[in-house]
Amino acid sequence: MAHPKRRHSTTRRDKRRSHDFGTPKTITTDPTTGEIHLRHRAHVFEGNLFYKGKMVVEGYAVQA
Repeated sequence: MAHPKRRHSTTRRDKRRSHDFGTPKTITTDPTTGEIHLRHRAHVFEGNLFYKGKMVVEGYAVQA
């Protein structure tokens, strides 16, 4: 196993660990439908695809 020749400082240790913890996902409420969804993502509401409060595709989630 590898052993360090010199001790790493706490700053170096903390910089290495800074990528271990992610940030929580940002959610928002659509102004027209009231649906909660991820930011900058389209979402389906009542079978239609919405993006930025506007209907993009009508009949998107049609059941087969």
